[in-house]
Amino acid sequence: MRVLGVDPGLTRCGLGVVDGVPGRTLVLVAFGVVRTPAQADLGDRLVAIEAEVEDWLDRYVPDAVAVERVFSQHNVRTVMGTAQASAVAVVAAARRGIPVALHTPSEVKAAVTGSGRADKNQVAAMVTRLLGMTEAPTPADAADALALAICHVWRGGSQARLAAAVASAAEARAAGARAATPAGALP
Repeated sequence: MRVLGVDPGLTRCGLGVVDGVPGRTLVLVAFGVVRTPAQADLGDRLVAIEAEVEDWLDRYVPDAVAVERVFSQHNVRTVMGTAQASAVAVVAAARRGIPVALHTPSEVKAAVTGSGRADKNQVAAMVTRLLGMTEAPTPADAADALALAICHVWRGGSQARLAAAVASAAEARAAGARAATPAGALP
């Protein structure tokens, strides 16, 4: 499975692509950061992020996209920018029919380091180790994007199977309820 991880942000949007399956060695494909100037118009910044995400989707053809779930912070302006950059990545993937998963920061940290409270240095160190890199990816946004991709490789498949099982069970219940309703009766 090839996963594009996106660590959304207006000033720096981290991107990272990883190939892998649970239980096997992961393979680093690419990583980078889209940078936009803080003084630029919001629309121009979002267009720049979109263009780069679109380019990565075309170039690396991921099977899934993993985006960090936006969480509440004290700085509302930062949250809004993060949410807007996140939406750009989600829309770009959805436009191509690529499944998108949102992962919380603590979920990603736990998947990569074993602790949902790990700091950025611990995440970067584990990403470096897991991908067999000689040095940590920089800036931290790139390391975080790779961590998102790793998290999805390891957890995304099981999440998808669980969602499919839940949907199948709901459909079976609905079919059973329809079969149990007498003809002509209101459901």
